[in-house]
This record gives sequence, structure tokens and C-alpha cells, in this order.
Amino acid sequence: MADILKEILKELPSDNISDAAYEGANIVLYTKKKDFFFSPGDIIKGLVDKYKKRVELRPDPAITLKAEETEKIILKLLPKEAKASNILFDHQRSQVIIEAEKPGLAIGKQGSILREIREKTLWIPTIRRMPAIRSQLIESIRNVLYDNSNERRRFLNKVGHRVYDGWLRGKKNEWVRITYLGGGRSVGKSCILLQTPESRILLDCGIDIANNDDAYPFLECPEFRINELDAVIVTHSHLDHCGCVPLLFKYGYKGPIYCTSPTRDVMALLQLDFVKIQVNSGQDPIYTSTEVEQMVKHTITLNYEEVTDITPDVRITLYDAGHILGSSMIHMHIGNGLHNLLYSGDMKYGKTLLLDQAHTKFPRLETLMIESTYGGRDNVLPPKTESDEGLGQIMAETVKRGGKALVPVLGVGRAQEVMLIIDKLIKDKKIDRIPVYIDGMVYDVTAIHTAYPEFLNKNLRKQIFHKDQNPFLSDVFSRVGSAKERRQIIEEKGACVIVATSGMLVGGASVEYLKALADNPKNSLVFVNYQGAGSLGRRIQMGEKDINMGNTAKPDMMHVKMEIHVVEGFSGHSDRNQLMNFVARCEPRPRKVIVNHGESSRCLDLASSMHKQYRVETVAPRNLEAIRIR
Repeated sequence: MADILKEILKELPSDNISDAAYEGANIVLYTKKKDFFFSPGDIIKGLVDKYKKRVELRPDPAITLKAEETEKIILKLLPKEAKASNILFDHQRSQVIIEAEKPGLAIGKQGSILREIREKTLWIPTIRRMPAIRSQLIESIRNVLYDNSNERRRFLNKVGHRVYDGWLRGKKNEWVRITYLGGGRSVGKSCILLQTPESRILLDCGIDIANNDDAYPFLECPEFRINELDAVIVTHSHLDHCGCVPLLFKYGYKGPIYCTSPTRDVMALLQLDFVKIQVNSGQDPIYTSTEVEQMVKHTITLNYEEVTDITPDVRITLYDAGHILGSSMIHMHIGNGLHNLLYSGDMKYGKTLLLDQAHTKFPRLETLMIESTYGGRDNVLPPKTESDEGLGQIMAETVKRGGKALVPVLGVGRAQEVMLIIDKLIKDKKIDRIPVYIDGMVYDVTAIHTAYPEFLNKNLRKQIFHKDQNPFLSDVFSRVGSAKERRQIIEEKGACVIVATSGMLVGGASVEYLKALADNPKNSLVFVNYQGAGSLGRRIQMGEKDINMGNTAKPDMMHVKMEIHVVEGFSGHSDRNQLMNFVARCEPRPRKVIVNHGESSRCLDLASSMHKQYRVETVAPRNLEAIRIR
């Protein structure tokens, strides 16, 4: 593979190709010959069949029509009913992205409009559905990528050279080794270093926001050298899995980040919010928006079940994890069939109103690394219908007595699930129509959900495609846009429901509401997600009533008199039974199971049970432990 570009160019007429480059593991050929671009015959297909790699032919940027003229032609060709709203040009790659409310009309019958755009402008058009809710962040990310398209093209080409240009370290023998830099027998700061004789790959790089004393992964570990790191793969956008990724760029990392598109967008949003919270609390932020922007520019997004090489001896495929929007399990094919590893990240092996359940069928599988957040023997969640009705009952009782129900949520996943449940309860007339206020990042993250309906389950996807059925656009929900509006909600006498971040009461709008509502027994505090050890949410959940919200020098005591409720069943994690069933239904069944991402007792209990029931080797490593898996 070291000379794959040279070999491909040998099979093409030299005067037809003006440039050839890598885009990650893909190969892109550029031509200045219009006839060859429109009619390459079977040449490109033959190259794909022979080399088993994705090969794409594009017009050279030098022959594309000017962007201003192209935009006029596009707007003239598109029917008004398609409601095109935004046109973006990726100049270095000869691509134009068109956002439309009705993509089918923009594409035309059997792609007729797209073909006409190509023929008249020599740009390659891509149609995207316009999000039902506008997301300023998504627009900013796309602008960053397209405004830096030349830099982006050079970066992708460099990644391709690392994949194809041979072994850097020398293939002396074959082995696979993982080291837990975070997430071993604990929840928070997930970070795992995978090593082969050739590759150094980081699986997640998170932060434990609930633990001020031990918040960061062990990046000072002797085995971890930032200058040797080949790639980072992020399973999903919760900060305990991605919060430290920008820090890598601050330390000098310049390589690729692999994840799904919604994961890229949401993690950038959460990281920027994390920086804002640190600044507002008087701390020096561990990184800035500059490092977040660098991360975005170095991210390579993949769809589910899309296969790609990331180093000479590692090939990955992302599968649906069912946890939150865009969450992935990482399947790694290591060596030439040497070993196949699946890292579950956080996963949900059960359907929800938002997502499908985690994927269970894989081409090959020898070792499974599985989470155990709810892996303890007693961690069995109630049926989903029981949880939904329980939430509805708490809200109804709180409203009846004239109180306010505060639901702290993780901005991604739990927030949207709670919104869907409230909308359904009202539509089914199981609770009265009540004001529901959405505060914190919930609205921005929900907007990103509407931009990627293909990552949601089939029923919700259909609803999002129709504005009048889209539950996220329900007039039940009111967005809180300022501190003034927040104060008005707190001071008004009427009953209501407040859905606000953060879910563990570690900073964010939910803490502001808590301070104001805590001393009124008519109000309710409803926990619907996991509360990390040391978090304010965990302390209240465990019964603490008198809490100092200030510091030792300037105490600010809060007395909790409001009702406290814990509604199980909303978690985006699998419970004990689902975790056991997932392993039972994995095809093929793994030979070894490594248990991580759980409190120590839960990791050990789940590992023991899986060993006894499935007769597989199991281990529950601590942080800083290294395991040879091949």
C-alpha cells in the first residue's frame, strides 16, 4: 500500500489527471478534462474493485465556475418548493453544499437537478436537510471547515500518507496492549491508550467534572507520549468521554479525531460551555475556544458501519451504541486479522423514544471492552412505561400543589428524552397541559438533533420530517434565553416544569434554579440521570439537606426543603440485565470481556457474573493498569 497513489496513476492516462491526493483513507483524483470527468467509463470502478479502497473523481478547482455564478444557477434550477436556505462552497475540493427544507425536491427525479448542477457548474453538489431548529453552532462549524478548506485538504492528505506510506516503527512482532488512563473501575475521565508495535491510539479523552481533586486522565503516564499519538477516537459527546480532547491540541497534538458528525458538533458545544463555566466560576480554563476550533478542523467524521483505515495496522468501524445522538461503539480490526476488539463506550441495549438499541452483530470479535455504570447485581431499572408514568405523576402532583418541578438533565440525550416523554404525556392526556421551560444548553443541543434525523429512531425521524408533528417544536416548550427570563420564572406564582442543565448540578442553569427553589416544600427536584460521586446531585440524592454553596471563607448555606425524587429508567446506559443480554446476543460471542466505566464494586460484580454465566475470561482493570490482549 505504500505506493498506492503511484500504482493508481500508472493505470490512468497521465494527461487526464491534474492532481491526486488522500482524504484520510480515501483517494481523490482531480481532472481538468470535462469529458473525462463526465464520462470516465469503468476506470474508477475498476480501481475500486482492484484496490478495495474508495476512489473518487472530481473536477479540478481551476475549471469550476465562479462561486457567485454557480449560486445564481443553483437558485434558478432549484424549485421554490424545495426552500433552499443556505449554499456553502468547499473551494479546494470542488464541492457545494445546499441546505433545503425539502431535500427530495432539491435532488429532483432520479437526481436530475443534481446532474444539471454538475453539468452547468462543474461543482459537485450535496443536498442536506435544513434543520427544523436553526443551530448557530453547526453553521459556525461548517464555516470553520470551509473557510479553512486549503488547510483541511493538506491535513487529510497527511493523514492518508500515515495510513498508506508504510510502517514507521518496524514490525518486529505482533501484540496488542491497552492502558487505562481513566475510566478503570470508575465513572468519569474515560481514556484508554491502545498500542500495537506500529500504532498509538487513544479511545476517548474525558474529564470528571464532578471530581475537583482527580478530574483529568493520567496523561503524564510514561507510556503516553503526545508526539507519538496517531489518532483519537471519540465514542460520544459527553464530557466524561471528550472533555479533554482540546487539551491534546494545547499540548501539541496535530493528528485526527474520529467520530460521527453529531458527536463532533455536540462535543464542541459542550466543550465551549465547559470553558465558559470555568471562567464564570473564577477558574483558569484548561483550554480555550482556539483549541476547540483546532479539534474541529482535525476531526474526520464517519457514518455508522463505514469502514476506514486509521493507521497501517488498524481499521475501524463505528456502530450505533444507542446511548445518545451519534454515540458509537468502536470496532477495531487490528493487524491482518490478528485481533478484533470492540470498545462499547457508553451504550444502551434497549429502545427509547429517541434512539434504536445498540448494535450486536459484528464481522469478527475476540475482545469486548464494556461499560458497567449500572452493572451491579441490584442495578435493574424498572420498565420504561413505569418510569414515564412515574415522571408524569410527580409533575402532576407538584403542579397540583402550586409548586415548580426542577428536572436537572444532561444536555445531550436525557434532556431530549424527557422532552419527548412530556410531549407524549400531554398528547395522551395523562397530565394537564402545563408550562415547560427549557434552559441551559438543552435548546442548542436539541437543534443539533433536528439536523441529524438519520441518527434517530425511525418513528422520531418521521415526525421531525413533518413540522406539524415534530415534538421538539411543540408549543408546550418555552426556551429561556436570559438570566432575566430565568428570574421571572422563579418569581412568578404559577406552577411549571423546568428542564435545565447540568444534570449532576455541577454548574449551569439547574444550580441557579435549585438555589431559588430549594427552601419551598411545594417544589420538587427530580433526578433522571446518573449522579457522579462527589457531585452536588449525588449529595442531595444521598439525603444531604444543609449545603454550603459558597466556600469556607464566605459560606452561603442552602437548606433543601423541596421534595426529592429519583426516577430510574431514563438512563442512556444499559442496566444489569441489558448488559448481560448484550453479551449473550453479540455475534460472534467475545472470548474475553474487559469491564470498565463503573464504580469498583459494579465492575467487579459484572465481570464475575459474565465469567460464571458465559465461561469467558473477564477482567476489571484499575486506572494505570496495562493489559496485553493479544
